[in-house]
Amino acid sequence: MSKKKETGSFKSSLLARSEEASTVRKIVSIILVALLLILIIGGISGFMYVKTALQPVDPESDELITIEIPIGSSTTTISTILEENGIIKDGRIFRFYTKINNESAFQAGEYTFTPAVTLDEIIESLKTGRVILEPVHTITIPEGLTVDQIAGIFSERLDFTKEAFLEQVNDQDYMEELLEKYPDLLTETVLDPDIRTPLEGYLYASTYDFYEEQPSIGTIIDKMLAQTQRIYANYAEELEQLDFTVHEALTFASLVERETASEDQRMQISRVFYNRLEIGMPLQTDPTVLYALGEHNERVTYADLEVESPYNTYHIEALPIGPISNFAENSLKAVVEPAESDYLYFLHDSQGNIYYAETYDEHLQNRDEYMN
Repeated sequence: MSKKKETGSFKSSLLARSEEASTVRKIVSIILVALLLILIIGGISGFMYVKTALQPVDPESDELITIEIPIGSSTTTISTILEENGIIKDGRIFRFYTKINNESAFQAGEYTFTPAVTLDEIIESLKTGRVILEPVHTITIPEGLTVDQIAGIFSERLDFTKEAFLEQVNDQDYMEELLEKYPDLLTETVLDPDIRTPLEGYLYASTYDFYEEQPSIGTIIDKMLAQTQRIYANYAEELEQLDFTVHEALTFASLVERETASEDQRMQISRVFYNRLEIGMPLQTDPTVLYALGEHNERVTYADLEVESPYNTYHIEALPIGPISNFAENSLKAVVEPAESDYLYFLHDSQGNIYYAETYDEHLQNRDEYMN
């Protein structure tokens, strides 16, 4: 009787084990099938994502997007800029695509794309330094110009009047918008009622490409302010160490710009201004008098020097209240890197040469020798 029970128990055990093994096999099979499905679905999804990422963001779009690729940018930096500006869908895919195609040697510069461009077109453009589209208008704004003069140049080439341009850049509500849009460049200082034009000195001297038939005044201002901000960023740290605000730095740069067109002389002029400021001596630079008068005379008379204005550096013993023109990068660099000298005086002869002096007596001697 006991042997039959043992035999039955053994058979029951085998049957249980068999059922357990079968259950395990079913579970394993289900898991394997699930994993296989996940792999297949994931593979298909990944393939479709990559395929989509390789296509233009919006083939139907004609939106113009201008970006700046800084000097020395890596492929990672470039892909980030492209993705953040909506020119490509995924920076990782762009990096992978350039790597497998052995594409490199991308050039720095300003580019204009649309969301309709392909990756190959972007890569070709970045390699050659050529923008995808040809500009409709190319307009050069020289250095040393006032907002009034800049407005005149644009109005001659585009479909708006000089008055319309000036009205917009002096509009209080518009300026408030710009202060929010460019917080690192513009401050409440530009809204001082004694400042003639809020954006004086902030519209950078450069050549600008426009890809629209009729760019708006707002588009133009944005382009110029963005360029000023990019140039200023190159010197921001040094200027901060010199305890300059952005407004003061651009004001100083405009004085250097208007005092001499010679790039070689700007560092010397800058040092003279520093030396005068350090001893509390008025800067006494004639271009500020002309700006205060609102005139473009060739010479400044003694009567002109008496004009009471926060711009007239014969009348005040500091920087003027704001810039008197736009500037070239070289002038801003001269503010950061002035020459080494003890000069306090300088004068220009009729040929454009500049003569410096440490004392007023030496200055008078230079005047007698070179101005007669």
